[in-house]
Amino acid sequence: MIYSLRGTFTHREPGLAVIECGGVGYGCRTSYNTITALGDTGREVTVYTHLSVREDAVELYGFATQEELSCFRLLISVSGVGPKAATAILSDMTPERFAFFIAAGDSKSFTRVKGIGAKTAQRIVLELKDKVGGGDTQIRVGAGSFSGGAAAVPSDAYSEAMEALMVLGYTQGEAASCLAKLDPSLPTQDLIREALRLMSGK
Repeated sequence: MIYSLRGTFTHREPGLAVIECGGVGYGCRTSYNTITALGDTGREVTVYTHLSVREDAVELYGFATQEELSCFRLLISVSGVGPKAATAILSDMTPERFAFFIAAGDSKSFTRVKGIGAKTAQRIVLELKDKVGGGDTQIRVGAGSFSGGAAAVPSDAYSEAMEALMVLGYTQGEAASCLAKLDPSLPTQDLIREALRLMSGK
């Protein structure tokens, strides 16, 4: 498995970034957000990758952040959602927005992406929300599952931010630790963004 590529960003076109490593140019299918994040060609960059192997094609997908790669892998785990649809979704929204829509159960926002119908959007939210907070793993914040600063955060905002961070691949403990350090008055999307900033050390 190719976990990541670090090399020179040599070529760009819609949906494709070429990263040259040791004289070999790796063509990575990717999102608009990653293309934008990589900046100008000629720079040294790192992308986190997923190798898609099908009967008719072997393609490498690359993303600027591990969060975006996590979102991509979650999306392609949904029945009826392939790599092309997943990159279209991630071209239209950031990982933070994606995680927020899943945590909030907002399927309508996914229908704004070209090619994503209402049934597919509902399936995305249903399957991914269930993976994060369904069944015995349901996050119960209002019942006092966490202590310290997190208890002061409104339960609805905290619950949605917690689920969103777990959608992005963080553990419940990591998410709770970061959220406990944040301003309790922040809305859900700001809690997600600030928690990600803390986790990345920026």
